[in-house]
This record gives sequence, structure tokens and C-alpha cells, in this order.
Amino acid sequence: MGRDKALLDFGGYSSLAEYQYRRLSKLFEKVYISAKEDKFEFDVPLVLDAYPTSSPLVALVSIFEMLNSEEIFVLSVDAPFVTEEIIGRLYEVGDVTKSATVAKGRGGLEPLCSIYRASILPRAKEALEQGNHRLSDLLSHESIESVTIESSNSFMNLNRPSEYEEALKYQYLEHSSSII
Repeated sequence: MGRDKALLDFGGYSSLAEYQYRRLSKLFEKVYISAKEDKFEFDVPLVLDAYPTSSPLVALVSIFEMLNSEEIFVLSVDAPFVTEEIIGRLYEVGDVTKSATVAKGRGGLEPLCSIYRASILPRAKEALEQGNHRLSDLLSHESIESVTIESSNSFMNLNRPSEYEEALKYQYLEHSSSII
């Protein structure tokens, strides 16, 4: 992207991070943002990474260690089109005996749109110690449940400037059609 995705303007907010925080706060009692440092211009509870490396695995381990929670929902900041219905479906179908309930889109598993349970923490720490930061590798060694989501744009990630521009257009079109 060439700049910090979390700080890109989106959805009428000064950043993607604030957009995600505000909309998820309507669904969950507590919402946190996981980050290396406090770089946000709005008041938000943070979970700072407890390890020097930057990766979603570091964030996952840090979240479980700080919050001491049995279950967490994880959503990437750069996936702004994951809907309330998708999140609800993960919870509706989710098997609490599994280490994770993972959304599955057209491109395969979406580890950053998942419900993780504390039972995954020992293997996650092991992967961290081994330097294997790929969540897909972690999930391949765990008992998980995948939930197929049939949606063309829900898992649109904003990794390149062109994808960000496309997302801005899509968001505008989506908003415009809901007004009519």
C-alpha cells in the first residue's frame, strides 16, 4: 500500500481503524484494536503487541495473553465489507469444541475473519517460537470449523492503492443504492 492501511480514510471516518471500531462496537460489548503502538486519533482500547515481530499471529497471542478470554472474534482492519450477517453466521454455526470457526470465501479460508478459542493458544505460542507466523499453517494443525460465505466482495482486502480506490467506489455505490 505504501502507507499504513489502518490510517486510511474510510466510511466517513478519519481511518479504517475507526470505521471498523465504530461498526463492531454496535455488535460487541467490548472491541479492541491490536497494534504495535498507539497511532490512532480517536479514543480506543488497545492491545499492544507483546512481541517485537509484526504479524497477525503475534496479535493473536498478545490478545489472548492480555485479555485472558476464552473466545475472541478477529477481523482484519483492511476487510471493511465483512457484514454483521457474516459475523452472526460464524457465531450461529460455530462449534465451541473447535479451536476456531473460520470464514471461508471464494479464495479459501479467511483467518482474519474468525472466532478463535483459547485452546489454540499453546500451538500459537509454539508457532511463534518457531518463527512460523502463517495463520493458515496454525489452523491446518488445529481442529477448526469453516463456514462458507457466498459473497463476492465481503473479503475484499485493501492491500494496494488500486484496491483501496475500488473499495471507496464500492462503498459509495453500496451506500447510494441503500438510500434509493
